Amino acid sequence: MSSKAAASFKSLRRPLTVALVVAGAVLASAGTVMPGDRPTPTGLEVPRWISLKSDTVSARQGPGMDYRILWQYRAKHLPVQVIAETREWRKICDPDGSIAWIHRTVASGRRSVFNPETTELGVRTGRSDMASLRARLQPRSIVALDSCKDGWCRVQARKVRGWVRADSVFGTAERPLCDARRAAG
Repeated sequence: MSSKAAASFKSLRRPLTVALVVAGAVLASAGTVMPGDRPTPTGLEVPRWISLKSDTVSARQGPGMDYRILWQYRAKHLPVQVIAETREWRKICDPDGSIAWIHRTVASGRRSVFNPETTELGVRTGRSDMASLRARLQPRSIVALDSCKDGWCRVQARKVRGWVRADSVFGTAERPLCDARRAAG
Protein backbone atom coordinates (compact mmCIF):
# COMPACT_ATOMS: atom_id res chain seq x y z
CA MET A 1 0.00 0.00 0.00
CA SER A 2 1.41 3.42 -0.89
CA SER A 3 1.97 6.01 1.83
CA LYS A 4 -0.78 8.17 0.30
CA ALA A 5 -3.27 5.29 0.42
CA ALA A 6 -2.24 4.43 4.00
CA ALA A 7 -2.73 8.03 5.12
CA SER A 8 -6.13 8.14 3.42
CA PHE A 9 -7.18 4.89 5.11
CA LYS A 10 -6.08 6.16 8.55
CA SER A 11 -8.12 9.34 8.11
CA LEU A 12 -11.23 7.26 7.34
CA ARG A 13 -10.76 4.68 10.12
CA ARG A 14 -12.09 6.78 13.00
CA PRO A 15 -15.28 8.06 11.25
CA LEU A 16 -15.89 4.52 9.96
CA THR A 17 -15.48 3.06 13.46
CA VAL A 18 -17.88 5.65 14.92
CA ALA A 19 -20.43 4.92 12.17
CA LEU A 20 -20.21 1.17 12.86
CA VAL A 21 -20.67 1.68 16.61
CA VAL A 22 -23.71 3.91 16.05
CA ALA A 23 -25.21 1.45 13.55
CA GLY A 24 -24.67 -1.41 16.00
CA ALA A 25 -26.38 0.52 18.79
CA VAL A 26 -29.36 1.28 16.56
CA LEU A 27 -29.70 -2.35 15.52
CA ALA A 28 -29.27 -3.61 19.07
CA SER A 29 -32.07 -1.37 20.30
CA ALA A 30 -34.50 -2.27 17.51
CA GLY A 31 -36.68 -4.38 19.86
CA THR A 32 -35.99 -2.26 22.92
CA VAL A 33 -38.22 0.72 22.41
CA MET A 34 -41.17 1.98 24.38
CA PRO A 35 -44.29 3.66 23.06
CA GLY A 36 -43.31 6.77 21.16
CA ASP A 37 -40.24 4.95 19.83
CA ARG A 38 -38.13 5.98 22.81
CA PRO A 39 -35.35 3.52 23.70
CA THR A 40 -35.70 1.67 26.99
CA PRO A 41 -33.19 2.70 29.68
CA THR A 42 -32.42 -0.95 30.50
CA GLY A 43 -32.02 -2.07 26.90
CA LEU A 44 -34.66 -4.76 27.56
CA GLU A 45 -37.83 -5.19 25.53
CA VAL A 46 -41.13 -3.58 26.46
CA PRO A 47 -43.56 -5.18 26.98
CA ARG A 48 -41.91 -7.94 28.99
CA TRP A 49 -42.85 -10.09 31.95
CA ILE A 50 -41.41 -9.85 35.45
CA SER A 51 -42.65 -10.97 38.85
CA LEU A 52 -42.94 -9.26 42.20
CA LYS A 53 -39.99 -10.14 44.43
CA SER A 54 -41.54 -9.30 47.81
CA ASP A 55 -44.63 -10.17 49.84
CA THR A 56 -45.55 -6.48 49.95
CA VAL A 57 -44.95 -4.16 47.00
CA SER A 58 -46.13 -0.55 46.88
CA ALA A 59 -47.90 0.48 43.66
CA ARG A 60 -47.30 4.18 43.04
CA GLN A 61 -49.01 6.78 40.89
CA GLY A 62 -45.74 7.79 39.23
CA PRO A 63 -42.06 6.89 38.94
CA GLY A 64 -40.68 8.21 42.22
CA MET A 65 -40.90 7.97 46.00
CA ASP A 66 -42.68 11.33 46.10
CA TYR A 67 -45.69 9.90 44.22
CA ARG A 68 -48.50 8.61 46.39
CA ILE A 69 -49.02 4.90 47.02
CA LEU A 70 -52.18 3.76 45.24
CA TRP A 71 -52.30 0.27 46.76
CA GLN A 72 -50.03 -2.55 47.85
CA TYR A 73 -49.59 -5.89 46.16
CA ARG A 74 -49.47 -8.73 48.67
CA ALA A 75 -48.63 -11.61 46.36
CA LYS A 76 -44.99 -12.61 46.08
CA HIS A 77 -44.09 -13.86 42.57
CA LEU A 78 -47.21 -12.29 41.00
CA PRO A 79 -46.53 -11.89 37.26
CA VAL A 80 -46.86 -8.34 35.93
CA GLN A 81 -46.17 -6.93 32.49
CA VAL A 82 -43.72 -4.03 32.13
CA ILE A 83 -45.29 -1.58 29.67
CA ALA A 84 -42.87 1.35 30.15
CA GLU A 85 -39.86 2.13 32.31
CA THR A 86 -37.38 4.63 33.59
CA ARG A 87 -33.93 3.71 34.83
CA GLU A 88 -35.25 2.99 38.36
CA TRP A 89 -39.00 2.45 37.90
CA ARG A 90 -41.25 0.04 35.98
CA LYS A 91 -44.75 0.92 34.78
CA ILE A 92 -46.69 -2.31 35.05
CA CYS A 93 -49.99 -3.88 34.07
CA ASP A 94 -51.36 -6.37 36.60
CA PRO A 95 -53.88 -9.26 36.27
CA ASP A 96 -56.80 -6.90 36.90
CA GLY A 97 -55.68 -4.56 34.10
CA SER A 98 -54.62 -1.90 36.59
CA ILE A 99 -51.55 0.23 35.93
CA ALA A 100 -49.01 1.32 38.53
CA TRP A 101 -45.33 2.14 38.99
CA ILE A 102 -43.03 -0.08 41.07
CA HIS A 103 -39.36 0.31 41.92
CA ARG A 104 -36.94 -1.98 40.07
CA THR A 105 -35.63 -3.48 43.33
CA VAL A 106 -38.99 -5.14 44.09
CA ALA A 107 -39.11 -6.82 40.66
CA SER A 108 -37.54 -10.09 39.56
CA GLY A 109 -36.79 -11.40 36.09
CA ARG A 110 -38.00 -14.84 37.19
CA ARG A 111 -41.13 -15.75 35.30
CA SER A 112 -44.34 -17.03 36.83
CA VAL A 113 -47.96 -17.45 35.79
CA PHE A 114 -51.21 -16.76 37.61
CA ASN A 115 -54.52 -18.59 37.35
CA PRO A 116 -56.95 -15.65 37.13
CA GLU A 117 -60.04 -17.89 37.03
CA THR A 118 -62.35 -18.91 39.85
CA THR A 119 -62.02 -22.55 38.81
CA GLU A 120 -59.14 -25.03 38.92
CA LEU A 121 -56.90 -25.35 35.90
CA GLY A 122 -55.60 -28.74 34.81
CA VAL A 123 -51.82 -29.19 34.68
CA ARG A 124 -51.11 -31.85 32.05
CA THR A 125 -48.25 -34.31 31.53
CA GLY A 126 -47.80 -33.11 27.94
CA ARG A 127 -48.75 -30.32 25.54
CA SER A 128 -52.23 -31.60 24.77
CA ASP A 129 -55.73 -31.44 26.21
CA MET A 130 -55.69 -35.24 25.91
CA ALA A 131 -52.55 -35.65 28.06
CA SER A 132 -53.04 -37.08 31.54
CA LEU A 133 -53.83 -34.73 34.36
CA ARG A 134 -50.78 -34.32 36.61
CA ALA A 135 -52.10 -31.68 39.04
CA ARG A 136 -54.63 -28.90 39.44
CA LEU A 137 -53.75 -25.24 39.63
CA GLN A 138 -56.04 -23.69 42.22
CA PRO A 139 -57.96 -20.47 41.45
CA ARG A 140 -55.90 -17.29 41.96
CA SER A 141 -52.68 -19.26 42.50
CA ILE A 142 -49.17 -18.60 41.20
CA VAL A 143 -46.62 -21.10 39.88
CA ALA A 144 -43.17 -20.80 38.34
CA LEU A 145 -42.93 -20.71 34.54
CA ASP A 146 -40.21 -22.76 32.85
CA SER A 147 -40.93 -22.16 29.16
CA CYS A 148 -43.68 -21.90 26.54
CA LYS A 149 -43.96 -23.73 23.22
CA ASP A 150 -46.76 -24.20 20.69
CA GLY A 151 -49.39 -22.48 22.86
CA TRP A 152 -48.50 -24.47 25.98
CA CYS A 153 -46.39 -23.48 28.99
CA ARG A 154 -44.39 -25.73 31.26
CA VAL A 155 -44.98 -24.78 34.88
CA GLN A 156 -43.53 -25.97 38.16
CA ALA A 157 -44.77 -25.96 41.73
CA ARG A 158 -42.40 -27.61 44.20
CA LYS A 159 -41.46 -30.94 42.58
CA VAL A 160 -44.47 -31.11 40.26
CA ARG A 161 -43.97 -30.08 36.64
CA GLY A 162 -46.53 -30.05 33.88
CA TRP A 163 -48.14 -28.12 31.03
CA VAL A 164 -50.96 -25.57 30.93
CA ARG A 165 -52.48 -23.75 27.97
CA ALA A 166 -50.73 -20.39 27.54
CA ASP A 167 -54.02 -18.60 26.97
CA SER A 168 -55.51 -19.93 30.23
CA VAL A 169 -53.00 -18.21 32.55
CA PHE A 170 -51.87 -14.61 33.11
CA GLY A 171 -48.19 -14.02 32.43
CA THR A 172 -47.61 -15.29 28.89
CA ALA A 173 -49.13 -12.77 26.44
CA GLU A 174 -46.67 -11.31 23.93
CA ARG A 175 -48.69 -8.18 23.18
CA PRO A 176 -49.14 -5.28 25.61
CA LEU A 177 -52.15 -5.88 27.84
CA CYS A 178 -52.51 -2.26 28.96
CA ASP A 179 -52.00 1.03 27.15
CA ALA A 180 -48.70 2.52 28.34
CA ARG A 181 -50.08 6.04 27.73
CA ARG A 182 -52.82 5.48 30.35
CA ALA A 183 -52.14 7.04 33.73
CA ALA A 184 -51.48 4.84 36.75
CA GLY A 185 -54.36 4.17 39.07
